[in-house]
Amino acid sequence: MKRLAFTSLLAIACATPALAAPPSQAGKSVASTAPTVAEADAFVAAAEREQSDAELFDARIAWINATYLTDDTNAVAAEVGGRATERMVRLAKGAARFDGVSGLSYDTARKLAILKQFVTLPAPSTPGAAAELATVSTRMEARYGKGRGTLGGKEINGSDIEAAMGTVRDPAQLKEMWTSWHDNVGAPQKADYARLVEIANKGAIELGYADLGAMWRAGYDMPADDFAKLTDQLWTQMKPLYEQLHCYTRARLNEKYGAAVQPATGPIRADLLGNMWAQEWGNIYDVVAPNGPGVGYDVTALLLAKKYDPVKMVRTGERFYSSLGFQPLPATFYKRSQIVKPRDREVICHASAWDLDAKDDVRIKMCTKVNGDDFVTIHHELGHNYYQRAYKGQPYLYRNGANDGFHEAIGDFVALSITPDYLVKIGLLDAAKVPGAASDTGLLLRQAMDKVAFLPFGLLIDKWRWGVFNGTIKPAMYNQAWNDLREQYQGIVPPVTRGPDAFDPGAKYHVPASTPYMRYFLARILQFQFYKAACDQAGWTGPLHRCSFFGDKAVGAKLNAMLAMGSSKPWPDALEAFTGQRRIDGSAMLAYFAPLADWLKQQNKGRQCGW
Repeated sequence: MKRLAFTSLLAIACATPALAAPPSQAGKSVASTAPTVAEADAFVAAAEREQSDAELFDARIAWINATYLTDDTNAVAAEVGGRATERMVRLAKGAARFDGVSGLSYDTARKLAILKQFVTLPAPSTPGAAAELATVSTRMEARYGKGRGTLGGKEINGSDIEAAMGTVRDPAQLKEMWTSWHDNVGAPQKADYARLVEIANKGAIELGYADLGAMWRAGYDMPADDFAKLTDQLWTQMKPLYEQLHCYTRARLNEKYGAAVQPATGPIRADLLGNMWAQEWGNIYDVVAPNGPGVGYDVTALLLAKKYDPVKMVRTGERFYSSLGFQPLPATFYKRSQIVKPRDREVICHASAWDLDAKDDVRIKMCTKVNGDDFVTIHHELGHNYYQRAYKGQPYLYRNGANDGFHEAIGDFVALSITPDYLVKIGLLDAAKVPGAASDTGLLLRQAMDKVAFLPFGLLIDKWRWGVFNGTIKPAMYNQAWNDLREQYQGIVPPVTRGPDAFDPGAKYHVPASTPYMRYFLARILQFQFYKAACDQAGWTGPLHRCSFFGDKAVGAKLNAMLAMGSSKPWPDALEAFTGQRRIDGSAMLAYFAPLADWLKQQNKGRQCGW
């Protein structure tokens, strides 16, 4: 069930999956004698069978709950989720029994390690703990899915308020939307979240980890502390570029709104950045666009002019992968996916990709709008589906990404190929209207407003959770610590004073959904490594940000070879198979944005950067 929905619903797959088939004895018996290699082999085989047998029913329960949010589906999801959590914790504990056994085969040793990481929210063995954990988790996700804010005093749902945050430029209305969403959706989650942490931490400790954060960090083919150091090293590498972008963006916001709304120095007001969480800033490109030709086109306008609808957007994304040689999506994909928001019921709109049967029943769940952001998101979500199909021939426990950052990066690096050249090839942009070299600054700035701006946000969510899990951040300080980290890493502050009862982390889906977030930070860097490797393989010689490998089947074949590995090898092996490198490194991303970095430094001369 870990493979159920990689973009946003991995936590559902792990914390609230469904009713197991009649359980085997895997992980149940504890022999009094030292475990043997043969016992380890038998345990792994039984565990794989048990989880594989439960796969489809688990996935269907989670899908129904996400696409039909009712009290009844919440109750069913909580009931079966509790049982599944007990099953996965039992298997994880069973796997831990073989720690230290010598002579294990490569596959048995690797699969035992995977089993120990198989559940995102482990429950302790205390009677009723798994059921309570599943109930709390399901309730939090449902509360988020039904969340509402206000605009002009009128109620507005989650997907609509996200869209409005990107288009409204009235600071009073932005403040209203930001505050109402965080108050209505975030604050009610606080008590449940504290209880969830208490239960899951006990479960992680029973599995031999110091706390839940240490357990999450242990899933990257390296010691947990080394992984934390890796993320800090990557941020140190990328921070100077982010600081220049922050400095420039703050100056332009100051010019637009004045010092009373956005001062010329210090942090940026979070609600002015075009996104509810200030995680990506591309929606305010019109505010920060450089003088001159700019980007030269608007993808949203192109889609509307060509009368695209959501389904046509998805089929266009599929066409990109087909051009690389990947097999077409099955007909069931279009019959079973949720591509637009239903009018008759509550659903979780947060975009996600699903693999229900580890064969061909892949789906996406979106509330798609015809705009440039969702066009990119579609390419991203389909990347998950093609990854899932590529490794479907692997044994059950290897049907996953090389690490979770890989799974997020695949669709993102394909989406980097949404360049003017690509838009011409698919008929969205007239060849005569392709912007010239003078537009490169605009093109790069538009990308940086999403790609670079996201980096500190991608880092700090789990930085905050690691502190919560290890006890250094107590419930009374949840919100203060959250906003302290937001200011430290992002250089942003809330538009209004936040009181002690606020719980702003709960207003971000991945927190109530308990989806580990460092994967997205890794993916922002990995995608550029993948992209540069693909462009090099395609023989591209122009500016990196203009490269499109659309239609290059040789690139597709090499990509598919990496995807087909699943998690059968440590992630450095998978990275090397496609890029020739064994370390995650920000150099490709810095190379992509190098012309913009020089331009930003020129623009920021004389300004007081930093916050």
